[in-house]
Amino acid sequence: MNIFFPKEPEFETRVSLTLESAKKFLDKGLNITIEKSYAEHLGSSDKEFEDLGVKTLNRDAGFASAEIVCTVRNLSEDELDKINQNTLLVSFLDPFNEKSLVKKIKEKNISAISMELVPRITRAQKMDALSSQANLAGYSAVIIASQELQKALPMMMTAAGTISPSKVFVIGVGVAGLQAIATAKRLGAKVEAFDTRPVVEEQVKSLGARFVKIDVGETGETEQGYAKELTPEQIEMQREGMKKVCASSDVVITTAQVFGRPAPTLVTSEMVSAMSQGSVIIDMAVGTGGNVEGSVPNETIDFNGVKIVGNTNLPGELPFHSSQVYSSNIFNLIDEFWNEDEKQLNIDVYDEILSICLISHEKEYINKTIKEIMN
Repeated sequence: MNIFFPKEPEFETRVSLTLESAKKFLDKGLNITIEKSYAEHLGSSDKEFEDLGVKTLNRDAGFASAEIVCTVRNLSEDELDKINQNTLLVSFLDPFNEKSLVKKIKEKNISAISMELVPRITRAQKMDALSSQANLAGYSAVIIASQELQKALPMMMTAAGTISPSKVFVIGVGVAGLQAIATAKRLGAKVEAFDTRPVVEEQVKSLGARFVKIDVGETGETEQGYAKELTPEQIEMQREGMKKVCASSDVVITTAQVFGRPAPTLVTSEMVSAMSQGSVIIDMAVGTGGNVEGSVPNETIDFNGVKIVGNTNLPGELPFHSSQVYSSNIFNLIDEFWNEDEKQLNIDVYDEILSICLISHEKEYINKTIKEIMN
């Protein structure tokens, strides 16, 4: 079984294979190939990979020889033409927004696993790339906010007087939100958080933060543990409840995303205007439409003295560790379905993991939702 790891686009700092995971693959008897100059920007030379037994090829030759191709970012449609039929593609495929790519994957008879669709069940935790990346994104959001803010985060007792702690408000208490809360608390900030799911209040309090209670009516979460989409009326109720908290915050971090749909606008321009000059907002959902009115992907804008940061690749700010965990997720996924006796992958479309994260197999859409929106 030949697995090829091509280089990522120039704007992507993460990789899908580290030296540590390469050794694990090789120990299982798989043939691993990387594109030349694969991870030099992370301090891992081709020679280090080659010393382990990894082969290096140019991009086209790697595609032609591969039975499995693993990436962080999507391949282009032209690159799909360079992959053989029945090849397995493993990547963050963004299937709800890349419909033409998904269609071509099926028509070309490529099997494809979308890493963001790995279900949040106990058996799949070790391969849950969405959570592993969100964890680092939450940390990165706080670090970036601390750099952009004109204040120190912790309280300080000085001979010249006491410096009050900065106030951080986290909207959305999923994996990213929890890490943002924990990081801000470690740095000494006064932290508040809100989520539409009252069940997370205990988690917020366990991290030393205050849970902001806003009555928006009946809410809940999906089977995967994500917050359910709110109605327009509930979103307006949420905005009203958050106005005062945002106005008194030095940093606001928004994490609310609805899987497969545009992110809801939770922080309006009116709410931004009410914040003090020098305050910072990190819109972690800017890549899927944005939670903050006026946020721009991959730009930091000044809105009446308030900085709105629209970084679409927060895990990429920590490429060493984000690559480490993503590479481990990839290995664990392949290892889970590797048949040691037959030396091949067992792709069971009825498996509780593959039935969800497998987009296409043998010219059929497998994921139920993808099948509905593509047919």
